[in-house]
Amino acid sequence: METTQPPSAPISSADVRTWNVLCHASALLGLFLHFLGHLLGPLIVWLVKRGDSPEIDAHGKESLNFQLSMLIYDAIAAILCIILIGIPILIALWIMNTVFVIIASIRASEGKFYRYPITIRFLS
Repeated sequence: METTQPPSAPISSADVRTWNVLCHASALLGLFLHFLGHLLGPLIVWLVKRGDSPEIDAHGKESLNFQLSMLIYDAIAAILCIILIGIPILIALWIMNTVFVIIASIRASEGKFYRYPITIRFLS
């Protein structure tokens, strides 16, 4: 008695676009879960859906690379808070993160790939 699984249906372009948007927009979770919230959303979406489409894989990696880079920049700015220059840098990084994530989400919804500026490429 062998059971066979029916072949899975290919993912539609509308679904791919939706998951691409979620790869970026899920980083806004960091507004509510402060420490690693920016990383958790994109990481979960990417890990679950990366095998479904090369586009989702690319958007997920780009989002994760940016969020990892921002985490490093935030850590450096936090250290610089000792000499008070870190506070305005942290504020600027928070605004940049939010703005770039919104831009990337909009571009993904249009079917375009967005390369975040000032990103260290950890995943390629």
